[in-house]
Amino acid sequence: MSERIIGMLIFPRLTQLDMTGPYEVLARLPNTIVHLVAHTLDPVKTDRGMMIVPTIAYANCPQLDIVMVPGGPGQQDLMEDQVVLAFLQQQARGAKYVTSVCTGSLVLGAAGLLKGKRATCHWAAIDHLAALGATPVSERVVVDGNVVTGAGVASGIDFALKLAAILEGEKVAREIQLQIEYDPDPPFDGGSPKTAAADTLAALRSRGAALNAQRGEAARRAGAKLGIAQK
Repeated sequence: MSERIIGMLIFPRLTQLDMTGPYEVLARLPNTIVHLVAHTLDPVKTDRGMMIVPTIAYANCPQLDIVMVPGGPGQQDLMEDQVVLAFLQQQARGAKYVTSVCTGSLVLGAAGLLKGKRATCHWAAIDHLAALGATPVSERVVVDGNVVTGAGVASGIDFALKLAAILEGEKVAREIQLQIEYDPDPPFDGGSPKTAAADTLAALRSRGAALNAQRGEAARRAGAKLGIAQK
């Protein structure tokens, strides 16, 4: 039996938990190797300063069984990076699953891989999916055919456990969940726009307004290139 190959894209200013949460789960799957894919093998600095070392470059990456795109403030640059978009389009033709966490779904959309698909994203950017031909769904994990998308940041662990169950069955996924002691009991009931206090939500929307506007513009440009009518 050949090894399953999972490839996670990494890039400057990604949010590391978008990638490292799923990595912790998926790297525990049997007979599986996880690659961190980037333009070069030079270390990549995340949005909070952590340095992550890629394991393979786009040019040398084999056909992946699962391709995954995390998100973060640097994600909108990928939406107009022709090397990245061509890589995703090529990989998607042979991959069993095309996946993302957080705003990584906007990159999948920019590559034309979410047309007509239900998908999710970070709550602050989910509306931009429509400009890319997708149907936005405010759920933690959304599965539409072979496309699996996770919502923001910490949702990546839920995403990965769902994907693990798809790939290896619920028994294996439950074992991994126990291994990593994933038993959420947050100190505050406010980790979603549905439960957050109004003033907290307003403060975060204000703080992220400039970045969100940039993402929206990138999504509209990408959608226009894909021939998607903009509303």
